[in-house]
Amino acid sequence: MSAQTDGPYEPLIPMPELTPDALRAAVARIAPSRVPALTQHLFEATTNAQQTQSLAPLRAFVHSWAVFVAIERHPGRSARLRELERIVDAGEQDPAAAIEEIRAIREAAEAEAGL
Repeated sequence: MSAQTDGPYEPLIPMPELTPDALRAAVARIAPSRVPALTQHLFEATTNAQQTQSLAPLRAFVHSWAVFVAIERHPGRSARLRELERIVDAGEQDPAAAIEEIRAIREAAEAEAGL
């Protein structure tokens, strides 16, 4: 018997652990073109953490990429977010509803990632 799917909201991968290596592996699977951006962000976060003697830059890195993975691992969710961002960027209509839905998507992704 096959498992039921959630349609476009079926996750492509499980939510990874919130470590740089696990997030990098997840991004490599679901959005390989974004690995260079993740690598650059990690380098900058590590450098800033060393310079400031603070873990805040690394926490910001993990937060940012965990939310990205939580969104992108659901094809329907990521497609909807891109559409909403296009609506806001186009400036052809009142963006309030789109902005509110973007906020809701991001909040759901943060909760899913355990942030």
